[in-house]
Amino acid sequence: MSIVSILERIRGHEDLLPLNEEERDQLCREIREFLISNVSKTGGHLAGNLGAVELSVAIETVFNTQVDRLVFDVGHQSYVHKLLTGRQTDFARLRQYGGIAGFPKPSESNADAFVAGHASSSVSIALGMARARTLQKQDYQIVALLGDGAATGGMIYEGMNDAAVSGEPMVIILNDNEMSIGKNVGGLSRHLSRIRSSENYLDAKRMYRSILKKLPGGDSIYRLTSKLKNRIKQFLLQTTIFENMGFTYLGPADGHDLPGLISLLTSAKELKEPVLVHVVTKKGHGYRFAEEDPAKFHGIGKFDPETGKTLAPKVKTFSDSFGETMIELAQKNEKVCAITAAMPGGTGLLGFQKQFPKRTFDVGIAEEHAISMAGGLAKQGMVPVVALYSTFLQRGYDQIMQDIALLQLHVVLAIDRAGVVGDDGPTHHGVFDVGFLRQVPGMTILNPVSLAEQQDMLRWAVEECTGPVAVRYPRGTEGTYTASDWQGRDGAMVKCHRQGADVTLITYGAMLENVMEAAALLSEEGIEATVLRLLSVTCFRPEELASALAPSPYAIVVEEACTGSGMREELAWKLRKLKPDCRIDGRDLGADFVPHGSQKELFKHCGLDAASIAAYTKEVLS
Repeated sequence: MSIVSILERIRGHEDLLPLNEEERDQLCREIREFLISNVSKTGGHLAGNLGAVELSVAIETVFNTQVDRLVFDVGHQSYVHKLLTGRQTDFARLRQYGGIAGFPKPSESNADAFVAGHASSSVSIALGMARARTLQKQDYQIVALLGDGAATGGMIYEGMNDAAVSGEPMVIILNDNEMSIGKNVGGLSRHLSRIRSSENYLDAKRMYRSILKKLPGGDSIYRLTSKLKNRIKQFLLQTTIFENMGFTYLGPADGHDLPGLISLLTSAKELKEPVLVHVVTKKGHGYRFAEEDPAKFHGIGKFDPETGKTLAPKVKTFSDSFGETMIELAQKNEKVCAITAAMPGGTGLLGFQKQFPKRTFDVGIAEEHAISMAGGLAKQGMVPVVALYSTFLQRGYDQIMQDIALLQLHVVLAIDRAGVVGDDGPTHHGVFDVGFLRQVPGMTILNPVSLAEQQDMLRWAVEECTGPVAVRYPRGTEGTYTASDWQGRDGAMVKCHRQGADVTLITYGAMLENVMEAAALLSEEGIEATVLRLLSVTCFRPEELASALAPSPYAIVVEEACTGSGMREELAWKLRKLKPDCRIDGRDLGADFVPHGSQKELFKHCGLDAASIAAYTKEVLS
């Protein structure tokens, strides 16, 4: 039997049904080998997918995801689902420009029920689908698959609160690969947990309900006896929060016992009511290196599958620089504390967390709570620094406005992954924060271009600023410009990087690299450009900017933001008041969501690479 003989035959639900237990076990082994081999070449989310192999095979066997709706939460654990629904040959271009996405994408396959990238929304989406099914009198299954990390987000419980009493048949699968959801007390609790997951218990429950439905007033009797049963159960032992909400709770089940999972999910489907299935898996299961370091292999670049070592050279990133500077600031000031939303590693805070555990608050995937808690800390005299990816900061917009800005509290927002992030795609690009933060009264937004400048801006934000302040920096490391031009709020906010008489190119942040390259290309053709950079998009003085413009009336604003989310309109309005003959044009990422691919490819796709900027400049001048 060849290594991939079974996997190669699988294109969907119908191909899984004839497999026997031995063939399914072989399929799981093949999937793990396939994932390790392919992700080692492309990079991607590996550990979570390795841990969900048996669970994914069970789901695709019990449910037909071309018809039934499987809603992922976050969705980075969807690789096995993609493999089992006809996309095996596409994995060579996983997360690459023009290739398949690393998250569910309905335009890619009908088996992908909904887009996913941010956490804790799956139950709400699934309930909406279930209600649409009922209103349209259709017949298909609804399944929501979420991880225990997503269960730290409050929106999950908003959805569950509604779903539990909706009466809508749906199955919520909780993939618990790290966190214990509820504390089981004593042998009786463990015994009843096994009974609740057994076929005899479920058969008896289905039969009891079926008989009562045929009797006059049977539904009322069923509800009454269910309440009585639940009260007795609550008296005898600590029940789960899900049972108290009103779900039928099944589990915890072994997430690597494939026959047991198929049986359990079949039973859950047949109950035709809101059911929560609790499955315990091991992240990275089946690959030693991922089991030993699941955080490293959660999202990883290219690596050697034989040794587990990453192939990319280690460079100091903006996240690393942020973490080092935070340690320095906390050593000097005991009021400095750090808040992150389930990403201490991704935001560079692991060292800070180790050195200052009592001043590090990882709130889980709960950005709204992180922002409001920061407001409370600041109000009582602490200096909170909230480290979030730009894309996830979007979830806390209302809290920024109401719980920080309204009182002009000194909260520092450390915005990681600002701008195009690359292969994670449209759900993760940080291209909207400039737009929504500029709307916040009193917000200071700083845009470092180098590691040194990031450190200087962060020190100022923590030690000298008095109101809300955001320091936004890109994924990865700095470009060729490594100096720092930050001298505080009273210093220059406009830096001239190159002087020329024919046109002015205005930019901010990491886009400086592409703009400087474009200016060099233009110079080769006899067009000399002045290049100006805004150190802050909120504190710059229009007079300072106007005085630095080239003699030519033409100015082009180049920014790594989607159309309408950037600075072009504000700059045009302010500069024309000072220089009525000034003509402002702009180049940005466009009005649509930016796809996935490398940063270099995406800049070219959106017309923000050096060659495209130079070509657009010539077009404006002509």
